[in-house]
Amino acid sequence: MAAAFLVTLREGLEAALIISIILAYLARTGNRRYFRNVWLGVGSAVAVSLAVGAGLFWTIGQLSGRAEEVFEGIAMFIAVLVLTYMVIWMKRQAVSSKAHLEAQVISALAAGSALTMVSLAFIVVVREGVETVLFMLGVLNSATPTAAAVGGLLGLAIALAIGYAGYKGARWLNLSTFFNVTGALLILFAAGLFAHGIHEFQEAGIFPVVVEHVWDINGFLNEKEGLGSFLKAIFGYNGNPELLEVSFYFAYLALALWYFFGVARTPSKEIAGSSADVPTRSGGQDDEIRL
Repeated sequence: MAAAFLVTLREGLEAALIISIILAYLARTGNRRYFRNVWLGVGSAVAVSLAVGAGLFWTIGQLSGRAEEVFEGIAMFIAVLVLTYMVIWMKRQAVSSKAHLEAQVISALAAGSALTMVSLAFIVVVREGVETVLFMLGVLNSATPTAAAVGGLLGLAIALAIGYAGYKGARWLNLSTFFNVTGALLILFAAGLFAHGIHEFQEAGIFPVVVEHVWDINGFLNEKEGLGSFLKAIFGYNGNPELLEVSFYFAYLALALWYFFGVARTPSKEIAGSSADVPTRSGGQDDEIRL
């Protein structure tokens, strides 16, 4: 439940904040008539994401044995790649993304293209939606469908509430701190997915089993109950891991955290964006949200 909450909170908030920026800019420039195009893009993206999720879960349900293990292992590795890229990209682009988005909106307004506005909202939401589907595959390995659904819906609800507050002009959330903290937590989550993908490939006979149990502390902290199950859901805790799992877990974790905190620094200046050529109408409001 906790892992699903973290995933949907982070992914949902990214999408909600970006849509909030688009809507706030349209409102500020007196172009509210394009709101319906934005919501059409959002609705279409949600539908596509749900379809992708249903397709993946149906595919897994039809597989068994080695084919299922290989498929799940590949899905875990793809999820790790996507999650790592997303976390680092958001850290590096957070400051400039507002100006970049507004520049895209300016282009759409200048061209008078309703389809472009739909596409802009669609691409933003479908990217986060498909990412969420991939991450939920990993969550379901350590949580029941009911717990994952409850945690996921709760995270999404909070993300939408924060996004709406941002649209209305709230300034109480330090987004830089939020994305740093959740980014680090998601890297820990990704390390667990990576180790699980290694395990699935070992089960399928693709990777060898080097040392079956490097240690076994399930008697002290059982991965299937209490605090152990919570740590397993969030960080991929394993009470009796295999050597390759441990090696790849810590290698990924060290590299990803080093890059996240040491290399992928957020730019100090926002990319310049001019709204001089934006079609505006009187009566626009000054709603704004800053990343």
